[in-house]
Amino acid sequence: MSEPKRLHPAGMIFNIIQAIRHSVFGFLPLVLLAVGNDAWFYVILGASILIGLIIIFSVLSWFRYTYQLEEDQIRIEQGILIRKKRTISKHRIQSIDLSQNIIHRMMGLTKVQIETAGSDHRIDATLSAVTKADGKMLHDQLKYKKPVTVVDENEGTEGLKQEINEEVQEKDYPQKKVTPKALLAAGSTSGSFGIILGLFGLVFSELETFIPDRFYNQATEWLFSQATQVLIVFAVVVLILLWLIGILQTLIQYWNFTITRYDKELFITRGLLEKKQSTIPLKRIQAVGIKETIIRQPLGLASVYVEIASGEIGQNQDMHTLIFPLMRKKHIVTFLKELLPEYRYQPKELIKLPKKAIPYYMIRVALVPLIATIVIAIMFFEFAWIPLIVTLIACIYGYFQFKTTGYLIQNQQLLVQTRIISRDTALVQHKRLQSLQKKQHILHRKQGLATLDTAILNKFVGRHFIVRELRVEDVNQIADWYSYREKPL
Repeated sequence: MSEPKRLHPAGMIFNIIQAIRHSVFGFLPLVLLAVGNDAWFYVILGASILIGLIIIFSVLSWFRYTYQLEEDQIRIEQGILIRKKRTISKHRIQSIDLSQNIIHRMMGLTKVQIETAGSDHRIDATLSAVTKADGKMLHDQLKYKKPVTVVDENEGTEGLKQEINEEVQEKDYPQKKVTPKALLAAGSTSGSFGIILGLFGLVFSELETFIPDRFYNQATEWLFSQATQVLIVFAVVVLILLWLIGILQTLIQYWNFTITRYDKELFITRGLLEKKQSTIPLKRIQAVGIKETIIRQPLGLASVYVEIASGEIGQNQDMHTLIFPLMRKKHIVTFLKELLPEYRYQPKELIKLPKKAIPYYMIRVALVPLIATIVIAIMFFEFAWIPLIVTLIACIYGYFQFKTTGYLIQNQQLLVQTRIISRDTALVQHKRLQSLQKKQHILHRKQGLATLDTAILNKFVGRHFIVRELRVEDVNQIADWYSYREKPL
């Protein structure tokens, strides 16, 4: 049993930064109010008191936070006025992730995040600042190495007992790494450009209130006084800069992305400014997904992700855990065979939808613009061509949805391929499916069609894989495969 330890003193800095970040949005309305009433003295006074209280609270929190590593568990005590004692058994630990931001790397520290089985994150633990040696020791002792007892025969039956760590056999574990060239391609085709453009517009609209009216009016007059060609060039330059920012963001986030398959988990390292090490237990993987955006699909590129039951390991904006940012689609079969051999990817054998499903897919996406076309044609006939073009585009989009959708049963795996905007292929093992539903309305029953609705567990309670307008016999076949029944639904 080790002695209780405190976090590195830098933990106080991280507590202060986190508390200030959480307080900024609550304090911002008061700052905006003070700008209008010229009450800067009270703003500075209030901010000084708030920062002082945050510093005192952070120092006391650091002083009262201790952790202690025992043989098969870690104990954590924290709290200033109310003491909380938490014990986490190593048998409940699902993953231990290490990450380093710039401050961590400058001071030779790391952040340790311990995640347990289950969806209650209050029983998880985060050590915000420990030395790299302590972080690696916690990771190894709680995840891989088990203490065993050895008796020295020279000392007799009452001989000296020594605890040693089992040596982990060195194996040639399969590993994949993303090259800088692939990261550039990933950033160029990521689609984050639209998100950055939206954030740029939001930030600019907020900053507009702080820009003096005279300067703002002069800049606006100068901008609109320029020739159309100048405005077009200016817009193109801005768009290129935002596109380059998207590429830079991808490079920083996924630099040196490496994934390794161990016996019971996937191990991922990534990051340029903030280095992260994440573990994904294989038993928590509910499905493997392959995503092709409308930009990447014609280029034969795709990203690979996994759905995880509960937890927040490496979660990203798409609610998925990315296990490879970008690869050639033709290489996915080999990638899965080496790192996730439990899953198979054979898109060429996909069972497609019947042709009588086409009207459903086209009407489903074109209904709203079609109604708009009729209304505008009645009220403003000369402008009816605008929603009519949108309706035609929606019909084409619905047809592509139809062409994309399909399924395939491969022994104990169900492959489902659908499209909202990007083409998404999910590989789900039989044991991971939580439910299966067959749905039909009147038209479906007359045409021999049905909708398949399957669900798995993931970090947001559940995710549904829905395939609409399948043949009834196909849905019955999937239902028999799922329930091991001979009779159809």
